[in-house]
Amino acid sequence: MTAISIKIKFSLFLAILLLLTVLVLSIFVLKGIADQQQQKMEKELLQQTRIANLSIKQAYLTSPPIEAQPFLRNRGQQFAMDLAVYAGMHVVLYDSTGKKVGDSVPISSSYAVEDALSIALQGKIAYQREGQLLYYLAPLQGPNEQMGVILFQYSQAEDIKFYHTIAGLFILTGGAVLAASFILGYLYFRRATSAIIKLNQAAEHIRRGQFLLSHPLKRRDELGQLSQGIFYMSTEIQNSMTAMIAEENKLRQAVVKLQKLEQQQKQFIGNISHEFKTPLTSIKAYVELMEMYRDDEALHSDAIQHISLETERLIDMVEKILRLAALEKYEFEHQAELVDIQELLLGLIDRMKAKAERFDVVMISHLEEAVIWADRENVVHIIINLLDNAIKYNMPGGQIMISNHETENKVIIEISNTGTRIPEEARDKIFEPFFTANTDRSRQTGGTGLGLALVKQLVEKHGGSIELMNSEAGTAFSLSFPSYQSRNDISKKEVLR
Repeated sequence: MTAISIKIKFSLFLAILLLLTVLVLSIFVLKGIADQQQQKMEKELLQQTRIANLSIKQAYLTSPPIEAQPFLRNRGQQFAMDLAVYAGMHVVLYDSTGKKVGDSVPISSSYAVEDALSIALQGKIAYQREGQLLYYLAPLQGPNEQMGVILFQYSQAEDIKFYHTIAGLFILTGGAVLAASFILGYLYFRRATSAIIKLNQAAEHIRRGQFLLSHPLKRRDELGQLSQGIFYMSTEIQNSMTAMIAEENKLRQAVVKLQKLEQQQKQFIGNISHEFKTPLTSIKAYVELMEMYRDDEALHSDAIQHISLETERLIDMVEKILRLAALEKYEFEHQAELVDIQELLLGLIDRMKAKAERFDVVMISHLEEAVIWADRENVVHIIINLLDNAIKYNMPGGQIMISNHETENKVIIEISNTGTRIPEEARDKIFEPFFTANTDRSRQTGGTGLGLALVKQLVEKHGGSIELMNSEAGTAFSLSFPSYQSRNDISKKEVLR
């Protein structure tokens, strides 16, 4: 079976589409013409009915006193003649019983309008069509009641002729549009289909393994884009075949990385075991001493203090390990909101003031107004960790400096202390889990080496960064968060929604 050319299909589709457009347009136009003719006819006949009612009622009121029906029978023929001359239509009058009392064409035969007449005798207007004629029957109102019925014979010949003329023009136009659109569509789509044939040939070459050296077509339309796509596909297939060896190398590298990750996981578990074992061993030793020297109150007091310290260290370690594991395993979900950094830092400084005094450390702040879009609880956790480290690893009589400023759409927070400076060889490892620069000091203060690792992950999840700054004395950290740029026409309440 011979396939129909795509040129003919497109041409027929265009022709049918235009034909449907002409058809729908003609239906609406012809309906509008019919409605307009109907409205014009009704308006004209209603006007003639009003004139007839007014004329007959005026004549009745100015005549000698007589009953309405005898009056209409006596003068009905004259009224019919006069109204026909004025209206330019054949007029017939009926009394209240439905008997003809006047006819502008006396020799005309009676009309079979009994049904319409009975409706008009009830005080309503009725139509009846016969061919090109329309019989319009309307009630004649007397001073007190309906006197009879008036019939107008209205010719619709001109209206029907005009309607058929317009319909014929639409048929002629539709045929012309169908023929012209098919011819023009065929000529236009012939050029497009030749381009499709070229693209089909290019695809066949690719199927046979004959890759393209240039674009099959150079056009600035969808076919040109398809040509670029086919050429790109040919290039990609060729590159893919060449890249198979490279992919094998990547797979080997991936295996090596997986092995390295496995080693890191084992090391992480080993570190956890070691860190858990140390405080547990200390707790066990003090418990055994308390059992051996039950009457030594000084030993008991010292043991309780150390057991409490080691227990707090274990709880802190467990919480941080769980938080780190959650960050590694799950998507980072937070309740973002506008965070006023100046207000938050002042609150946290006041919160940590008691601990700083206990360690004989003074906190000094230089804060500016700044706003970021972040999870408030996570930012609090970040700052608390850094302030806690700055207190614990400081010297008696030392200072902690907290400041912030905004630059290049970023909010910078700097926290520094006058404690021991972190050795140069440890600077690259301080954000690794379980790493502590000063092991002895960490044992004394209960440090686990997890705080900075957690801080780094939380900051980066917010799109920020943390770095250890160069400092001649003590330790200084710099936090960077993207600032929130609010627009003047959006209030804070609308943004939070």
